[in-house]
Amino acid sequence: MKLPFFEKLESSQTVLIAGAGGGFDVFAGLPLYFWLRDQGKTVHLANWSFADLSHCEDRPMPEIAVVRGNTSGSVSYFPERYLAQWLESQGYDTPVHAIQPGGVRSVSAAYNWLAESLAFDTLILMDGGTDILMRGDECGLGTPQEDVASLAAANALPKSIRKFVVCLGFGVDAYHGVCHAHFLENAAALSVRQGHLGTWSLLWDMPEMQKYAQAVEYVHERMPRRASIVNSSIVSAAKGQFGDIHAMDRTQGSKLFINPLMSQYWAFDLDAVAGQNRYLDRIQTTDTYAELTQRIANYHNQQKLRPWMEIPI
Repeated sequence: MKLPFFEKLESSQTVLIAGAGGGFDVFAGLPLYFWLRDQGKTVHLANWSFADLSHCEDRPMPEIAVVRGNTSGSVSYFPERYLAQWLESQGYDTPVHAIQPGGVRSVSAAYNWLAESLAFDTLILMDGGTDILMRGDECGLGTPQEDVASLAAANALPKSIRKFVVCLGFGVDAYHGVCHAHFLENAAALSVRQGHLGTWSLLWDMPEMQKYAQAVEYVHERMPRRASIVNSSIVSAAKGQFGDIHAMDRTQGSKLFINPLMSQYWAFDLDAVAGQNRYLDRIQTTDTYAELTQRIANYHNQQKLRPWMEIPI
C-alpha cells in the first residue's frame, strides 16, 4: 500500500522544493520539507517570487535572490523573507531562493544555477492549486504563466534528476475559472501513463501540518493585507472546516467551498506532466513575462476547447 511517490523519494539525498506558481506556492511544500528533513534528507527551498527583489543583497545572478530573515526588501509584501525568518526562529537554517519572473529562458537560467549550486538529486515542483495540470485545451487555464514556465524550466534539467509535480489545494482555482473535472480528467490520463504517483491527505494532528500552519500564520500576521487565500483555505480544510468559511477579510463577498479535498496532496511525474502539456514547445524561446503571456493566449485562442463539465457527484 506504499505510494510510488514516497518509494521514489527513499533514495533521494538532496531535495529542492520549488514553488511553481509564485507568491505563496512554496508554502504548500512545507509539510514535505519538514518530513523530508526528519528522514535525514538535505532540503532546499525556492519560489517564483512576486516580491521586489531589487533591494536584496545576495544576488548570485540577476534571476536569483538568496533570501534570509534579514534580507532587505518590502515590509508590506515579501513572503519569502518572512518564511525565512520563521524557519530561522525554529532552528531551520534554510534560505529561500527567490526566482525573478520572466520568460522560460530566464527561468531556465535560474533553475540551471540552482541545480549547479545546490547539487540536488530530486526536484519537487510545488503548485498551490491544481492549474499546473492544465494541458492547453481546457475552457479555463487559471493563471498558467508562472506554472508552465517553471514546468518547462524544470523539464529541461538533466534526466539524472528525479523530478515531480505536487499539487495541494484542489478546488481553490475555481476563482480563476479552472474546471476541476478537467483536472481530474488530466490526472486520469497521467494514471494511464503511470505518471500519477499518489494522493494523500494532510491531517490536522500531523506535526508537519502543525508547523506548516504556524508558518502561514506567522507570515500572515506580517502581511495582513496580502495574506494567501490558497494556504488559508488549505489550513481551514485540514482543521475540518467545511463550506463557505472565510479565514480572512480578503475573501469577504465571495463564496468559498472549503472541503477535505483541499488538504490532499496529488503527486505526479514531472516529465509526464510536461509531456501532456500541448503548448510547452511554443513558449521555450520566450525571454520576457509579457512574451510568455502572449504566446499562451495565442495558443489558447486557436484551440477547440473542452466545454465546462460539472462533476456529477
